[in-house]
Amino acid sequence: MSAYSRPNSPRPNSVRSSSGRSSSARPNVARRLPVRSRLVALGLGLAIAATGCAGAPGSGSSSASATGGAFPVSVNNCGRTVTVKQQPTRAVALNQGAIEEALALGVQKQMAGTAYLDDKVADKYPTKEVFAQAKPDFALASYASAFSDKAVGTRDELEQQGIPTYLDPFACDNKADRAQVSFDNVWSSLGDIAKLFGQPGNATTVIDAQKTELDAVKQAKAGDGQKVFWWDSQTDTPFTGGNAGGPALVMQSVGATNAFADVDGAWANVPWEKVVAADPDVIVLADASWSTSQSKIDYISNDPALKNLKAVQNKRFITVPFSQTTPGATLVDGAKSVSDQLAALPR
Repeated sequence: MSAYSRPNSPRPNSVRSSSGRSSSARPNVARRLPVRSRLVALGLGLAIAATGCAGAPGSGSSSASATGGAFPVSVNNCGRTVTVKQQPTRAVALNQGAIEEALALGVQKQMAGTAYLDDKVADKYPTKEVFAQAKPDFALASYASAFSDKAVGTRDELEQQGIPTYLDPFACDNKADRAQVSFDNVWSSLGDIAKLFGQPGNATTVIDAQKTELDAVKQAKAGDGQKVFWWDSQTDTPFTGGNAGGPALVMQSVGATNAFADVDGAWANVPWEKVVAADPDVIVLADASWSTSQSKIDYISNDPALKNLKAVQNKRFITVPFSQTTPGATLVDGAKSVSDQLAALPR
C-alpha cells in the first residue's frame, strides 16, 4: 500500500504504512479565505463546508484573466508528465488534503465537486459512474487509493478519457518517486497545482504568507524543553509520528523534542511500554471522526499504567485536526495551532 494511500472506509484501529501518508477550526491568520466555500460532495449526498488555510487568496481570485495563466501547461508528478490542455473548470478533489489545496489556492470556482473528508466524514470515494456524472476535466488527490480501479479509476485510465490527474508527491505509488516530506516540497506541490489550474500568482500569495507564519512559529519556540508524544490513533499499539513526516516537521518548528525521533519514517506503531519509558511532557492528539481526541484522552486517563504519565497527570493535552498533521496546505496551520496551545499550557 502506498505511504499515503487510504482505504475506502474509516478504520479507527487500522495499521498504516510507517513511511508516511497524506489531510476544523483553524488559527486566525492573515489573508484567510473570507467566505466559507461549499462544494458538492460526490457520492456522499451532502455539501462540504470548508475554510481556507494560511495565506489563502480571496474567493474572487480564480479567473484566468486575473493571473494570465497560459495553456497547455505541464508538470512532473510521481514519475509522469501531467499536461492540462485547457484551464480546468470542472475539477474534482478526491481527498480532504486535495480539497484544502484547492481552497488555499482560491480555485473553488473551477471545481465541480469533492469527496472523502478525513476530519469529519471519512466515508468513501465516489464510484466511477458518479465521478463521470460530474464531467470532470481534472482530478487531484492526496492518496494513491483515489486513483485505483476500486475508486474513480487508475491514472492511466483517466488519462485515456482525457482527464489529467495530479497526486500529492508524498503519495506516489513508486517509493522512488515520492518527495521527501518538507515544507519546501509542500510549497512546491502547491505551485504545481496552481500552475495546472492557471493560477500561478495565487500560489505565490499563499506560500509567502505561510513562510511568514512559519517563521513566527519558529521564533516563538513554544515547545522548547518539552518532550512530545504525538498520538494519531489506535489504542492497542499507538500510531505515532516518527522522524520524517508532518508531525516531525511540526515538532521541529515549535522547538519541541519528539519522543520518538529515533523511529525512522513518518509514522509507526510503538508499544505502550516505550511511551511509558519516554514519559512525555505533552501529548498531541490528532482529532478525526474515526479516532477522536476525546476518545484517546478517555483511554489514556483510565488505563492503570498510562494514567500515571506526567502529561496525563497534568492534563497537558493538545488537539489538532488530522488534516493539519499531514503534509499539505494546512500543515503550517497545524504548526501554528500546536505552538499557540503549547504557549497556553502551564509550565
